[in-house]
Amino acid sequence: MKDGISLGRGILWVLVWFGFMLLYTTLDVVLWRKLPPIYGKYMNLFSIIFCMFVFLVLLTKENRFKLNLSANISFHGILLALGCAILFYFLLDKGLDPIFEKFFPVSEEGYQQTLKALSTTPITSLVQVCILAPFIEEILMRDFLLSGLALNYGKVIALFVSSMLFALLHFNMVQTLSAFICGIVLGLLYLHTGSIFCCILTHVGYNLISYITMILPLYGK
Repeated sequence: MKDGISLGRGILWVLVWFGFMLLYTTLDVVLWRKLPPIYGKYMNLFSIIFCMFVFLVLLTKENRFKLNLSANISFHGILLALGCAILFYFLLDKGLDPIFEKFFPVSEEGYQQTLKALSTTPITSLVQVCILAPFIEEILMRDFLLSGLALNYGKVIALFVSSMLFALLHFNMVQTLSAFICGIVLGLLYLHTGSIFCCILTHVGYNLISYITMILPLYGK
């Protein structure tokens, strides 16, 4: 990103994406869940993709922000990305998350309900959790926010702010704490490699591992 962005502008665009999240969530609750499941789940997925597309068009147009997924891809970066995905699983899913859950039992209960809901539509939830969410979150938080803030405020402040906003978008306290740690590591990965593809790969890989180990076992229960 050639031009830096102000903190206020960065927060504004996070709020814009939050608005789109509210929009497709509201459509799901008000409309799509009233349809037969075979149709409702795909209409919800279509709504998410459409909101992502509109948001990315606005983001690139209003900020002279150019998305380049192929920039700075290297074998070294890909290895780092895959290593970070595995690190997240053992550090968070097997390490810190069980500790966080003991301190925030209400958040843990809500998190388990979310996992159960996702398990009822395994195909569409796989696309949503393991592909769409990592794609849009990494573009917004790392490629736009982190890089733009770094030009105006320096890498340390940009890393902290982007990680904090990334964490807050996850709402659930257990997920928020884990997401902040993920945001720091993903931000460092982006600053080291300069590759948004590597960040997306890490995010996809971690979510996929978590999905396979935590959500799929709930299917049919």
